[in-house]
Amino acid sequence: MKIVHVVEPFASGIAVFVKSLVDNMKDDFHIIVHGERESVMKAVDVKKSFTAGNVRFIRWNHAQREISLGKDLRAFLELYKILKKLKTDGDVDAVHLHSSKSGFLGRLACKLADIENVVYTPNGAPFLVSTKKVKNFFYRVFEKVGDLFGGKVVCCSLSEMTAYRRLGIDAININNGVSVKTSAAIPDIKKEEGVFQVVTCARILNQKNPALFNEIAKQFEHMKQFRFIWIGDGEDRDKLTASNISITGWVAPVISKKMISNADIYLSTSNFEGLSFSVLEALALKKPVLLKDCVGNKDMVKSGLNGDLFDTAEGAVLKIMQYANNPDMLPLMGEYSKEFCRQDFNINSTSLMYRNLYNGTFNYSYQSS
Repeated sequence: MKIVHVVEPFASGIAVFVKSLVDNMKDDFHIIVHGERESVMKAVDVKKSFTAGNVRFIRWNHAQREISLGKDLRAFLELYKILKKLKTDGDVDAVHLHSSKSGFLGRLACKLADIENVVYTPNGAPFLVSTKKVKNFFYRVFEKVGDLFGGKVVCCSLSEMTAYRRLGIDAININNGVSVKTSAAIPDIKKEEGVFQVVTCARILNQKNPALFNEIAKQFEHMKQFRFIWIGDGEDRDKLTASNISITGWVAPVISKKMISNADIYLSTSNFEGLSFSVLEALALKKPVLLKDCVGNKDMVKSGLNGDLFDTAEGAVLKIMQYANNPDMLPLMGEYSKEFCRQDFNINSTSLMYRNLYNGTFNYSYQSS
């Protein structure tokens, strides 16, 4: 099959997601139409991580993050021309649109280009992004209008799918996945004895709620055995002011995995998620996870077995103290994390389901609770 991926934010988790599909569908050819988020990672550097020979890249020059009528019109016309040419050349069996901007413009472009086999994965419901109700309202409208253009909405977690179905959009769910075998083999980095490390890995921006992470860490400033590590960087790094927080900046994936493996627990303070690859890696690396209760996060916790959900900083502090005072339970929780990941978030299953969706043999059944 020839699968066209349309990716406006060609960086971070979405780039990881696309790469995982390319790497695990080696018998298919992938064409990636991409924009660039240079502030996060240059496209040329992202492309270097795609080492397989079954991929081709096409630059989507006018793609950009912000909503702008004029710029988005130019981005739409450019994308339409790209997709129309690919179809004329016989290079399209399926189109997979990644993220909300690609999803809206891409579904309209595919409709006008008469491309029917279209998949849209939001990777984080855009109408949950803002703290402003008016902005979220307009995102809900965009999603509903985009759904009229056709295509299948595929959410990467059950809770995200539920959010879309509440809008009246007939979404389905295919969980994100990681390689459990590869991740589990990452060795530890030695750490100072007697130190309890809490780690997260993400871009430092409002969605990840660094202010809440900072509030939690501050409660431990007087206890020198607790250290907090934020792997990543971003525009809101000034919100991480607690003296016991270390910000590593962006590091190579293998280093990031080693640092997560070395920590005692993984903490996520996100306001919302699709299904975080960093948390999935933590599960695969046998880490207990402490996650803020939100869309996406709630799908990755079996409460009390591999971790817990929390709503407030006080709730997170109590759980961290419980973990630190009962270190013998952490390895058991870590083993459950790995097994949970193997069963529910395995990249082999994810890739197979997407391939079956592309070729029309996917049979989805969901029973609402």
